[in-house]
Amino acid sequence: MEKVRKLRILVAKPGLDGHDRGARIVARAFRDAGFEVIYTGCHQTPEQIVSSAIQEDVDLIGLSILSGAHTYSFPRIIELLEENNAGDISVVGGGIFPLEDIPKLKEIGIKELFEPGAKLKDIIDWVSSNISPRTGAMLKK
Repeated sequence: MEKVRKLRILVAKPGLDGHDRGARIVARAFRDAGFEVIYTGCHQTPEQIVSSAIQEDVDLIGLSILSGAHTYSFPRIIELLEENNAGDISVVGGGIFPLEDIPKLKEIGIKELFEPGAKLKDIIDWVSSNISPRTGAMLKK
């Protein structure tokens, strides 16, 4: 029987936002759910995040942002993944997003956005149901 490796998730805080309590809680929930988790810490550039994701061979990048810089950092991360032939790494986000930005972020390739108040169980369930541990590609469209 073929052994399936655990889902590998990189949790990152792009930009100058130093409020990382939520990111640390989500990272711990991912770990407790049996995923392998790499946490980059605060103040990461899109280039650092993508470099870490590729080096760690992750299936999913979870971005946490409260600063409003999602309109720059999220598209830049998607762009860098594509440039580095790593477009099969899925990206989700958590934080505060104006409602009008959510469809725009999903159009560029962000798979899901979790707003304040999202239950950890719901995040874990969504990731478990939608992200493949083999390729990082979406299982369901």
